[in-house]
Amino acid sequence: MVNKIKMPLEEEEPVVENQPVEQEERSPAVSALFSFFTNGVVSKEAATEALPFVLFLAFLGMIYIGNRHTAENNIRKIDKLNKEVKELSWDFKTLKADLMFKSKQTEVVKRVDSVLGLKVPVEPPIKIKVSQNEYQD
Repeated sequence: MVNKIKMPLEEEEPVVENQPVEQEERSPAVSALFSFFTNGVVSKEAATEALPFVLFLAFLGMIYIGNRHTAENNIRKIDKLNKEVKELSWDFKTLKADLMFKSKQTEVVKRVDSVLGLKVPVEPPIKIKVSQNEYQD
C-alpha cells in the first residue's frame, strides 16, 4: 500500500553538508588551555615524560596535607592537656587550702575533742627538773 498523502518538503530545513559546526562558547582561560594541549604545544611524549614528576608533586601534596592534619590533631591534644593541667592545678590549690585549714591548731583541737575526748590544757605545762645526783643513783 502506497501512501498517497505526502507532506510538503518545504517545512523541512535543507541539510548543508559543508557548513562548519559551531563550537560552544568557552571562556578565554578554558579555550587557551584547550588550544595549548590540542595544537601540539605539549605532545603526548612530553606529557608521558613529565608524568613521574607530576606524580612526585602529587605525592608531596598528599604528604603536606597529611602533615597538616597531624599538626592540627597535635594542637588539639596540646590544648586539651593544657586545660586538664589548669583544672588539676586548681584542684591541687583547693585541696592544699583545705589541708592547711584542717591542720590549724583550733581545727585539730575540735576534731580530737569530739573523737577522742581530749581537751586542751588550760594551765601551762610544768617543767620538771632532775638533778644530776638523783639520776646517777
